[in-house]
Amino acid sequence: MSLKEIAARGWKQLDIIIVTGDAYIDHPAFGAAIIGRVLVDKGFRVGIIAQPAWENTEDFRKLGKPKLFFAITAGNVDSMVSNYTPSLKPRKKDMYSPGGKPGKRPDRATIVYSNRIHEAYPDVPIVIGGIEASLRRFAHYDFQSDKVRQSLLADAPANILIFGMGESQTTELAERMKEGEDIHQIRDIPGTMWKISPKEWRDLPHKDFVVLPSYSEVADDDTAFAKAFAVIHREQDPVRGKALAQPHPKTVVIQNPPARPLSQEELDQVYELPFTRQPHPSYKEPIPALETVRFSLTTHRGCFGSCSFCAITYHQGRMITSRSIGSILKEAELFARMKDFKGIITGVGGPTANMYGMKCKKWEKEGVCPDKYCLYPTICPSLDIDHNASIELLTKLRKISGMRKVFVGYGIRYDLALKSPEYIELLCRHHISGRLTVAPESYSPETTRLMRKPERKVFEKFVELFTKINKNLNKNQYLLTYLMSGHPGSDFKDMAETAEYIRDTGLYTEQVQDFTPTPMTASTCMYHTGIDPFTGKKVKVVKGRRDKKIMRSMLHYRKPKNHNLVYEGLQKAGRLDLVGNSWKCLIRKKKSYFDKK
Repeated sequence: MSLKEIAARGWKQLDIIIVTGDAYIDHPAFGAAIIGRVLVDKGFRVGIIAQPAWENTEDFRKLGKPKLFFAITAGNVDSMVSNYTPSLKPRKKDMYSPGGKPGKRPDRATIVYSNRIHEAYPDVPIVIGGIEASLRRFAHYDFQSDKVRQSLLADAPANILIFGMGESQTTELAERMKEGEDIHQIRDIPGTMWKISPKEWRDLPHKDFVVLPSYSEVADDDTAFAKAFAVIHREQDPVRGKALAQPHPKTVVIQNPPARPLSQEELDQVYELPFTRQPHPSYKEPIPALETVRFSLTTHRGCFGSCSFCAITYHQGRMITSRSIGSILKEAELFARMKDFKGIITGVGGPTANMYGMKCKKWEKEGVCPDKYCLYPTICPSLDIDHNASIELLTKLRKISGMRKVFVGYGIRYDLALKSPEYIELLCRHHISGRLTVAPESYSPETTRLMRKPERKVFEKFVELFTKINKNLNKNQYLLTYLMSGHPGSDFKDMAETAEYIRDTGLYTEQVQDFTPTPMTASTCMYHTGIDPFTGKKVKVVKGRRDKKIMRSMLHYRKPKNHNLVYEGLQKAGRLDLVGNSWKCLIRKKKSYFDKK
């Protein structure tokens, strides 16, 4: 991170400089650290510029001019999500900054960093990647500005955009540039996007690409936007996916098919690189995001859940790649030798903890199915959902010397877990700290259908089994449920019915997330267009800050400060029968709550 450190390694010039919107932590939960370690392992000289001041070019010049390229990431979280709450207020804390202090990264960090680097070094290639670039790679709806924005590759002076996890793409690009290839001619790496002028696009054979509706079309026409999203979803596969092209006013962005997931051996190698698991020593204050993951274990990548509101499908993909048990145990044994390790592993899993070791026999040769889902509406019979790998891994982790507790930490898919009562019993007996995190998200049939989540009766079966197992174990443990308010498909009536269900089941929870449209999710497409992109049918959508606040408050009906909003929501739902003094009412009928000022 400094010229002094570069000199200490005996380097005279860096090959690649990574610019990140996060503080630099050498830990495999942080994208910049993983890419940096992978490149160094391949023999490249790599520097990090973390959270540079962006008002001028000074910070971007501090490590000199890289020989190959600058690599830019906004950080582990999209900068607009990092900087603003769902109600569009500036966040008071940044988990990825020293001391949790906000203001260390600009809005639309990828674009801002690219502009400053291009200003400082106009002749140096720029590569953009990370979650922000990955999910804003096509024309997309931007919640903060409430409009459709161009692809980041069209807005930023970058040469190539890397989407997905990025290890294989970044190393291939670096190796080919090291051999003398011009970045402008490197157009065939899977998992990358490139751009050309409209004139050059006219001369290319369009039969080689699936052409999406243009930026101008999707910005002006909701049906075109939904159609484009459906095509992107269908081609999001490394085996059968085709190249996509989307014209913009001044450029045409072209996406190669996604990169294949790393093999188990490659994934093991990545996580066995010599991470220190510490912040860079220049930091004087702790970085909050590290504390939650410092002693956690990533067991796999990918998620075949395909929840509509989640973007993992378009970043990590639906195929699961699992690390070997031996590699994971080796990492856990490393923890046991660290002086600040207290014998507790806080998390074992991936995007969904109990997908470890699962696979489909079709993935290798045919890819994922373009027209159906692995878990919705029911679990596909082609899917191998054996939990034995998870059971074996957790059992072996517990036996490591010095290990006091091994918690799953990550959420689980309860529809999958229902297929393995042995797995649920193992969790209840050894691997949860009094509560297990699950995410029904909604209890409304229409909303769960649009979310592609299991229907309510599946959740109820899981609750019944979980309760039974804990009773047999003589343990007083409970479920921590996550719900979402304001998702497309739900309205005030749905919120009222959900609140009634919470009342009747005792499943009241503080964990309610107001649906926030984020780039490249099906739910965001529905929110923006009012159309289900996969059926073309209309979807009811409630917008407006106050209405969204009301809907969230209806699920927190116990809080007296919310009662004015709850009353307003029940009034909109035509459910004032839930206001009063009987046992079934959500709020009491007190005149002082509802007097108009």
